[in-house]
Amino acid sequence: MAIFTKTVLYTDTDGRARFRDEPVELSEGTPAARLSPLLPAAGVQLRESPVGFASTFHCTTTPQWLVVLRGAMEIGLQDGTSRVFGPGEHFYSADVLPEGATFDPALHGHRSRQVGDEPLVTMFVRG
Repeated sequence: MAIFTKTVLYTDTDGRARFRDEPVELSEGTPAARLSPLLPAAGVQLRESPVGFASTFHCTTTPQWLVVLRGAMEIGLQDGTSRVFGPGEHFYSADVLPEGATFDPALHGHRSRQVGDEPLVTMFVRG
């Protein structure tokens, strides 16, 4: 059975954002067009960020898929690690603020920035 890799940006038990990869089985469809089970979606939003865009540390308010359509996006974590996602790459952003916590920009969330010489175009798919 074919497997799709779902990269997840999540909040760990210590309150810090981390990445992990999860398998999604492509258990439906046909051998010529393998499909995952239907995933929930409530809406789609598109965004264009200019060259030089950079955010401060923040948490995801609503878990959502992020798909890079054009350009490149770097996601940086509090521990100094980062990953760059280019056109056609994606991740599931679910690093929400822990229940009852007050946001601390030195502990919680992730930062994002456009990299390279092309504007960043992304698509958000909310679950």
